[in-house]
Amino acid sequence: MENRGLLSFAVAFVGLLCPCLTRLTPRVSFPTGSPGRHLTRFSSHDVSNTTTLLLSEGGDMLYVGARDAVLALDVSREDAIILRNKLDWSPSDRDVEQCSMKGKKMADCPNFIRVLQFLNSSHIYACGTFAFSPRCTYVNSETLTMSMKPDEGRGRCPYDPYQRNTAIIVDGELYTGTVADYRGNRPVISRHLSEGRRVDLKLDDTLGWLEGECDMDVTENNNKRRRWVTSCNSVGSWELLCSALLLVHLQVTQCLILLCQSDVGGQRTLQRRWTTFAKAQLLCQADSELPYNVIQDVDTLPPAEGAPADDTLFYGIFTSQWSVNSGRSAVCSFRLSDIKSVFSGNYKVLNRDTLQWSTRVQEKVANPGECGLHNASDNALRFVKENFLADDSVRPEGRSLTMVSAERYSHLTVQRVQAANNRDYTVLFLLTGVTLTHRARFGPNSLPAASCPAGELVSVSLNEVVRLQCPAASRLSRQLWERPNSRLSSDLYLQDVYKRQVHHQHQV
Repeated sequence: MENRGLLSFAVAFVGLLCPCLTRLTPRVSFPTGSPGRHLTRFSSHDVSNTTTLLLSEGGDMLYVGARDAVLALDVSREDAIILRNKLDWSPSDRDVEQCSMKGKKMADCPNFIRVLQFLNSSHIYACGTFAFSPRCTYVNSETLTMSMKPDEGRGRCPYDPYQRNTAIIVDGELYTGTVADYRGNRPVISRHLSEGRRVDLKLDDTLGWLEGECDMDVTENNNKRRRWVTSCNSVGSWELLCSALLLVHLQVTQCLILLCQSDVGGQRTLQRRWTTFAKAQLLCQADSELPYNVIQDVDTLPPAEGAPADDTLFYGIFTSQWSVNSGRSAVCSFRLSDIKSVFSGNYKVLNRDTLQWSTRVQEKVANPGECGLHNASDNALRFVKENFLADDSVRPEGRSLTMVSAERYSHLTVQRVQAANNRDYTVLFLLTGVTLTHRARFGPNSLPAASCPAGELVSVSLNEVVRLQCPAASRLSRQLWERPNSRLSSDLYLQDVYKRQVHHQHQV
């Protein structure tokens, strides 16, 4: 909430993955602002607390949700980011006063924009915390003006600017994961703006569908309480809304939540409630270690051309609540076919007296998570209502972690690229959330990697020791030491953190 630079992240990492390079540190890492690493920035003295980004389909306009404002930034140029429009959307003095009278800090009472989604080709749906009284409105994407008076935003946007949330619009309907009460004790996954004969839906909270654990047997004290949902579009012909859900109750857990887009609730049982709710544990864990069980970010890698939709991969950054893995991050990928297999398997049963999950042999009168249950019998709907936790866990692709690092990542993007040898490679772009400096990253008086040209020639006197502080441009590069017309033997130079060298050449 303290970031005043709209498009600034402290450190960027790039990782190139292939089967032989898993569990390595990133190939290239550099802090923002490094010479030779051009980064176009935008900042404004009256804009702060940027929380939400929405990129246009053409990639030329970036909509930014901030404190008391929505911005439209032209990002089509490489050398500049230009402010095209700005929508000021602030609570009144009366709203802020009432927020303060409820015991909230004045700094938390502005309108922090938390939802920005394209509703159609001409309008954006926007929601903000609005002095702990959430509001939503329609915004013209061209003029950045409101098309209607803001209305109630409960269940669509959090009250508290520090509470995490998610939102996505699919076929004109809004799906959200947030909290439905002022105190932040009731997490909900809901559908709004339903069209035609469809109705708005929310979770049946009588059974605590978002409470409890995802079959976690190891416990450790953790006083933090927060809830976060991140979602993605339906994949291929598999009709679902998939959400990776982090819940903190007595301990940290991570689950994959599945809901069918076609769900319209039951006729008697589960009226206006999800009939397709099901969840399973995402297991990002090495064989001999405690799990990395706190989800930080998720991205989707579509299947290669000609491959089935079931080959879709979900990449996630995970950190750990356990002290033994404190400060470390892991990247795990999960294949869609494995996710579908887990959700089509057996489900656990919750003992209401002991609040313990168990697996028991029982007649399966319905398939939890199955689409098209709106005409199902009350008996079948009661079954899916009570049996929503999959018995098996979703294991990572290859049953191993993609990458582990001492860096604490906060965001990732994944792409498939083709190299000059015509082979496909997966590239991860990873960001951390710390203001590391050049000194912290490379040591005192050292130069960033991009400022050291390959093959730089340095003249030295006899018996003179020369130190060139030039880190490798890539952790996979090889260093060659040469003098005119010949290569130096390794016993003629010393190599330490700062690389005492005569002639240094990087070869990737």
